[in-house]
Amino acid sequence: MDMERWVADHIAAPRKKPLPVLSFPAVQPMGVTVAELIGDASLQAEAMRLVAGRTDSAAAVSFMDLSVEAEAFGAEVRVSDDEVPTVVGALVDEDSDPDELAVPQVGAGRTGLYLEAIRRVAPEITDRPVLAGVIGPFSLAGRLMDVNEVMVLCYEEPELVHAVLDKATEFICAYAAAFKEAGADGVVMAEPLAGLLPPELMGEFSTPYARRVVDAVQDGTFAVVYHNCGPSVAAAHAEVAAVGAAAYHFGNASDMAEMLELMPDDALVMGNVDPAGEIRNGTPESVREATLALMAACAHHPNFVPSTGCDVPPMSPWANIDAFFAAVAEFYEAR
Repeated sequence: MDMERWVADHIAAPRKKPLPVLSFPAVQPMGVTVAELIGDASLQAEAMRLVAGRTDSAAAVSFMDLSVEAEAFGAEVRVSDDEVPTVVGALVDEDSDPDELAVPQVGAGRTGLYLEAIRRVAPEITDRPVLAGVIGPFSLAGRLMDVNEVMVLCYEEPELVHAVLDKATEFICAYAAAFKEAGADGVVMAEPLAGLLPPELMGEFSTPYARRVVDAVQDGTFAVVYHNCGPSVAAAHAEVAAVGAAAYHFGNASDMAEMLELMPDDALVMGNVDPAGEIRNGTPESVREATLALMAACAHHPNFVPSTGCDVPPMSPWANIDAFFAAVAEFYEAR
């Protein structure tokens, strides 16, 4: 797919299709658990087909599973039936020799399953881009070093953090390139941990490495959507924009109207109905009100794309998901 044209057409369109980060709730109509889904490429492909068939989204989005790459490096992962997996413990600490951290081959752990799912589903979803999911470099380093410890180590052991980041970025570049080869039209690169960094640290420990991923894979046929749901992205907006992504996706910790003013006009800017507070735990009416408020504040920006602030939790009621899409349509119909 011509992704440069897709971005330009979206900006030019008077009515934008929503693009929520929506995949895991497919477990409900499929009657499977999250644990079963993440361990089976055919189920993952079926889930993406189901969501694409049920919603008029701007793209089909794969699973925001931020444990996959860390698991490939050897990290322990906790899996449950109704929540996304999480990383347990740390592989690297301040006493570690980073030379001993081996960069895995693409396909290690469950990365091969996620690649196979995209390979299966990409030829079947042809009316919209298919976006795979990868973690961002600093967020992966945090899962390898412990998300709390890495913040301290940025100050106390910066050379260690950079060494781990180099290896994390090397793997993410290869993984994203493999998704490209498998037929994906782009990746959503999730870098939420960087959203806790002050601007100077984001500029040192996140932006250059995220930019390496963009430079490695983004071209006219393949787009990177940079996701950051942390609270510091407005203060660090220059560092975020310097990533050079085709699209930016922000969480509900950010003021979406403010972020639209700060981001490049030629990039899509997406967000940010609260996926937990509203889509998971709200009601159809509260989702409608939140979505209409977001649209009223942001829809006058040509590059705005209505979305959720992050990944929609697996057990979110489909009545609430449907209410989000319906509210976007209601807003445009009333204009």
